[in-house]
Amino acid sequence: MGDEEPEGRSPDGPPPGPPARPAPARARSGASTGRADRARRGPHRGHGSHDEGPGPLRIPSPRRGPPVGNRLVRVLPPLLILVAIVYDSLTPRYFTAGPLYTAAPLVAAPLYSRRGTVLTAAAVIASVSLLQLAKGVLHSVDSLTELITIATAAVLAVLVNTSVRRTDERLASTREIAEAAQRAVLPRPPERIGGFEIAARYEAAQAGAFIGGDLYAVQDSARGVRLLVGDVRGKGMGAVAAVAVVIGAFREAAEQEATLEAVAQRLERALAREGDRRDGLDDYEGFTTAVLAELPHGDGSVRVVNRGHPPPLMLYADGTVRPLPAGEAALPLGMGELGVWPDRAEEAGFPAGATLLLYTDGLSEARDARGVFYDPEARLRGNRFAYPADLLDALAEDVRRYSGGGMADDMALLAVRRPANRHGR
Repeated sequence: MGDEEPEGRSPDGPPPGPPARPAPARARSGASTGRADRARRGPHRGHGSHDEGPGPLRIPSPRRGPPVGNRLVRVLPPLLILVAIVYDSLTPRYFTAGPLYTAAPLVAAPLYSRRGTVLTAAAVIASVSLLQLAKGVLHSVDSLTELITIATAAVLAVLVNTSVRRTDERLASTREIAEAAQRAVLPRPPERIGGFEIAARYEAAQAGAFIGGDLYAVQDSARGVRLLVGDVRGKGMGAVAAVAVVIGAFREAAEQEATLEAVAQRLERALAREGDRRDGLDDYEGFTTAVLAELPHGDGSVRVVNRGHPPPLMLYADGTVRPLPAGEAALPLGMGELGVWPDRAEEAGFPAGATLLLYTDGLSEARDARGVFYDPEARLRGNRFAYPADLLDALAEDVRRYSGGGMADDMALLAVRRPANRHGR
């Protein structure tokens, strides 16, 4: 399955462009697609400038192996021992490389396993003892003092290593709990739902974090595939609790409600109930920006309800990118007390071979060193992606590069592609 010339282009879409490049026959998509899979498919799924700032996005290439700096740090302990031995061998008997010997096991402590640290400490003590014996100074007061100092540092290194290993185990346990919580609150959608190819990705602004106030959900229903991407105001466990409420209400409403507008109203009521149960000014002032989309089965269109959220982008097979802005401004979910009016879904064409991208403001509000906001429409224009997962991988890496790795907010990404050759549900 690959990119072909769009069929049945809706009047809402851009004028026909040149046919898209063919893609491999086998299609694999989803947020779990690995670098090895992308390498087999070919490292590039698009083209564009490598300039920072507004312009086409840069397509990442697969990385190979750990960074060079990590490999150099791991060889530092044996290198210190080797340099110390050479120094002691080439200098007079009362010259000493004691500081180098002392540093070697201490450097190894946070880098190596317990066995590696013990072996490093043993190598240091053995090297010092043999060299002192060869020089004939083993029984002098200064040499004994040096040996005792180095041995003490070696023992401390083993103790430090034990403490580090225990801390790592606790962090690993916390990481597993966080991952399990994320899978429970934000389960990864299947790679294919209702004939559409799906990929989702959550990128935390803080390295090592897993869960926050951004959310996405996909639900198949009798009336089509329904999508949700949103951003809860606030941080911490309060935001996570609101995410769980919104996603739970969405999954139930997407199955039961006849219209996308009714789904939005169910989310509004769910957040209102949650606000009544909470205490504190911040909780009562909470709200959620969200965009809901509906992809009817067997229909080349998409219906969108936008509640104060960045508009989705439609990426056509010819590289054209077009936003789907809301016709009328609407308040975010949870702010119904400020005004009540009916939601109105906007309809647009969704031709075969096109991809719908929904995202949170962590993407569009990322800034470069000059303070210029990231423009996903400009960065994506002219690029073509055969798989939704390729799009999200390239986009996530490009925005991190653009912002210098210092993203200020989390971001959730959801991409849905209508295959050029659909075989039904």
